[in-house]
Amino acid sequence: MDFFIQLLVNGISIGFLYGLSAMGFVMIYKASSVLNFAHGELLAIGAFLFLALVTWAELPVAAAFILTLAGTFVFGFIVERLFLRPLIGEPLIEIIMLTVGLAAMFKGALLLIWGGNLYTYPDLLPEFLAWNWGVVQVPPVYVSAIFMGIVFLLLFGLFFKYSSQGIYMRSVADNQPAALSLGVHVRRVFALSWAIAALVAGISGIILGLINGINVHELSSIGLKVFPVVILGGLDSISGAIIGGIIIGLLETMTGGYLSPSLRDVIPYIALVAILLVRPYGLFGLVEIERV
Repeated sequence: MDFFIQLLVNGISIGFLYGLSAMGFVMIYKASSVLNFAHGELLAIGAFLFLALVTWAELPVAAAFILTLAGTFVFGFIVERLFLRPLIGEPLIEIIMLTVGLAAMFKGALLLIWGGNLYTYPDLLPEFLAWNWGVVQVPPVYVSAIFMGIVFLLLFGLFFKYSSQGIYMRSVADNQPAALSLGVHVRRVFALSWAIAALVAGISGIILGLINGINVHELSSIGLKVFPVVILGGLDSISGAIIGGIIIGLLETMTGGYLSPSLRDVIPYIALVAILLVRPYGLFGLVEIERV
């Protein structure tokens, strides 16, 4: 029973981390209906930027964290301005293929600078953040993942429901020509969505680096693991990203604990195929009905 509880806690903790990673993906899709295949590389950029500030620049952890958030936010703006904005109004497939090219370009740049080695962060999180219930132990980094997942879920929920920019994002994603006719600044909406997505991806990259260290190839592959999460939760649902992440995290830990560790990385994609066959719009995604 203790083993099951430990797996359950680990699965929920990892699930919140996956959900946090998926939030940035959902942000871009919710605003522009674009599938961002460069999401894993955005995670890696945030993780390596934080590593450079902590180790090379030797900045305090708090200052490095804030500068990383600011840097990834600005980087998202730059990416949208230079690469995405010229394709506004073009078919979605062209924009999606552009993100595939951006993924290769960003990964190549990271490999050129950092190589394919594994890097580790120094011990940054205080031990008092750990949760201990008898034999069940939750490391500080998992506690941080849960805390940040809940915080960003609340922030994004309030942002989309009550803020003017959040409402603009929803309107642009629903009907871009109609939003334009109503005076919505579509370019600003796209830029903000990419900036926020890059910021959230940077936070996820930092937490992932604290857990297993950072490696360009490993962090890039996390971008692919986001797909089962967002498909399960619903491509346009912020809360669905968290719930989908928890389900995928539980599937991984239970599979690795009771069946085989080699199946751990396969089970999310098995779940992806099953979801697409049974409920393509996910648990909380909106079913679109088109009338002709």
